[in-house]
Amino acid sequence: MARRNLLFGILFASPWIIGVCSFVLYPVMSSAYSSLTEYSVLNPEKTFVGLANYQDLILDDPVFVRSFLNSLYYAVFAIPLSIVVGVSIALMLNLKVKGKEIYRTIYFLPVLIPDVALAVVWLWVFNSQFGVANTLLWQVLRIEGPGWLASPQWSKPTIILLTLWTVGQAVVIYLSGLQDVPQSLYDAAQVDGANPWQKTRFITIPMISPVIFFNLIMGMISAFQYFTIAQVITGGDGKPGQSLLFYAMYLYRNAFVYYKMGLASAQAWILFCIVLICTLIMFSTSARWVYYGGQDTD
Repeated sequence: MARRNLLFGILFASPWIIGVCSFVLYPVMSSAYSSLTEYSVLNPEKTFVGLANYQDLILDDPVFVRSFLNSLYYAVFAIPLSIVVGVSIALMLNLKVKGKEIYRTIYFLPVLIPDVALAVVWLWVFNSQFGVANTLLWQVLRIEGPGWLASPQWSKPTIILLTLWTVGQAVVIYLSGLQDVPQSLYDAAQVDGANPWQKTRFITIPMISPVIFFNLIMGMISAFQYFTIAQVITGGDGKPGQSLLFYAMYLYRNAFVYYKMGLASAQAWILFCIVLICTLIMFSTSARWVYYGGQDTD
């Protein structure tokens, strides 16, 4: 009976097993082996080179280092800013105001815009000569706007500001977390004379800390994989001065522009290790600031 149940279980799960083996396990193992070879899509033969691809990237490729530092800069500044803005908007949208459902919809709508269309629109908005941003700055404040996407000093801050346009997805998650905060805690704080800031700091933020932690992890993963908008805006070359050449863009160039699949596979595994290490560090420190309502506080 046990063998028959196991057989039927495997039979019913076979579509999923076949899919995982074909589209996940095999590509992962193939990528791991390719990272140890000199391999071009123009030449199907693979020459085993060991860890030479990793050595070339880390020790002998300044563009690789530059792309990693660009992604690190983006992650360090974009993730905290997105969390602060997302939580702030969610707190405002959680207030008992008339028409809050409409406001929630408005903040979420930009998420539905494809990244390519979003990049084209903001490329026009931040044009340094006739863009909407500089035109408004001059006509309203008589300030000559900077070269948003034409200056290496302003390019990454501009991209970070651009990503706030799609913070609505995180806002929806924060709103769901705010719905689970017990009203009794606010009532008790009100009796103790707590002001709105104290309620937010000592009740709201700790109670939604698991949601913040989730968005922190997902934001970190997305930041190191940032690709589409920068690829469209710069045409793939990371201009100006490679200031917008992010890690995923350089990986794409190695794979599909230079046809160095072995090098690109090694770069992908380095990215996996970076994300894994960052995730483990975050999980190891989460016990200090992430509060789960059902955990033992003794």
